[in-house]
Amino acid sequence: MKKDSGTPRAKTAIILAAGKGTRMNSPLPKVLHPVAGRPMIANVIEACQSAGITDIRVIVGHGQSLVKAVVEPLGVQCFSQVQQLGTADAVRAAQIDSIEGDVIILNGDHPLLEASDLKHFFKTFHDEKLDLAVVTAVLKNPKEFGRIIRHQGSLKAIVEARDASSETLKIREVNTGVYICQSDVLKDYLPKIQNKNIKGEYYLTDLISLAIEDHCKVAPILGSAKVALGVNTQQELAHAARLVYRRKARELMETGVLMLDPLTVYIEPSVVVSSGTVIHPNVHLKGSTQVGSFTVIEPNCFIVDTQIGESVQIRANSYLEKCLIKNKASIGPFARLRPETEIGEGAHVGNFVEMKKVKFGDGAKAGHLTYLGDAEIGRETNIGCGTITCNYALDKRKYKTKIGERVFVGSDSQFVAPVEVGDDAVIASGSTITENVPARALAVARGKQYTKPNYNKK
Repeated sequence: MKKDSGTPRAKTAIILAAGKGTRMNSPLPKVLHPVAGRPMIANVIEACQSAGITDIRVIVGHGQSLVKAVVEPLGVQCFSQVQQLGTADAVRAAQIDSIEGDVIILNGDHPLLEASDLKHFFKTFHDEKLDLAVVTAVLKNPKEFGRIIRHQGSLKAIVEARDASSETLKIREVNTGVYICQSDVLKDYLPKIQNKNIKGEYYLTDLISLAIEDHCKVAPILGSAKVALGVNTQQELAHAARLVYRRKARELMETGVLMLDPLTVYIEPSVVVSSGTVIHPNVHLKGSTQVGSFTVIEPNCFIVDTQIGESVQIRANSYLEKCLIKNKASIGPFARLRPETEIGEGAHVGNFVEMKKVKFGDGAKAGHLTYLGDAEIGRETNIGCGTITCNYALDKRKYKTKIGERVFVGSDSQFVAPVEVGDDAVIASGSTITENVPARALAVARGKQYTKPNYNKK
């Protein structure tokens, strides 16, 4: 095998993602199950990319069309394992003859891996000038993990739990399933692995024993317990998600975000929250959401892909999706803001107000019980209770309502789009507006009231 010349070596990651995940009891391929809002394999891929690995090869098998649809847009190559013949067979499917430099082998169901972990593994591998390394962890309860057998500190063997004696099972250092090696080691020894075992499969752990027998420099690299956490059941999936949410909460609190109860806050890793913001219990922040400083998000809010400015108040039980909320606005309680809605600075959207594709001007107000869709509302306009923009027509097309600045819209008004209202106009309560209203005009559109005395003889 080639020795390290001291120059930076190419890095390749082989991610094993061909398994069915029988214990998940789900029709979805195991590696596509979400952990904190993302398919777990996407977390592994992102960790590799952030660690500077450019050649990432994903081994697919069960449900491969679904897996490919998710991972290929992330910039990786997929290789098929035709039959489920063990981990070594899966690695063989990665066309190892085309790989140069260093190789790290990972499992697609280890969502807690971080780029810092991978960088540490590679650094230790290079510093100790190893040919092959297995990443280990010390666990309180090793369960079914393979045990690491050492002799005078050096790696001697890996013993699977099902083959271990009672004494061996007392060992708490385990094989995490992560390996690093020089590509020549993989090319030399992978073809020599045999399937002489009960399952008739090719085990990657045999790579260790073959390399040790041939006097290669093989050693364990000790990692943290999280590296060993793989997901095989729905319970483990929930546990992994909980750990990711807690990690994100810790990171945010360290930067000055206030959380009343971090154990009940669900913030995905991709979310950005600025210091001084207060987050109440049972808040969900997802996707590309960004929150500015000194904003308050009250309980039971669900916010997706939304940009929130500074000093904003999101009151309880509000649902925001793909919106823009500018500084000092207030939203809710019980507000629903749908995609392509923009709330201006200092604007107020009150309880039981729904908006979709609305540009709501600075200082505008819609206090309660209102639906605005496909509309532009000018600054400092007041929208009365029960107002509706009738944007959807019989031809199944949506039309736009434009209401100017400083307009007063009385309660229980309807705007049948397309229609425009000029600046400083007044819309009388109970009006159904079907024609444009000029600036500074009063529009009254009601049926005439008839009163018949003594109509009810009783």
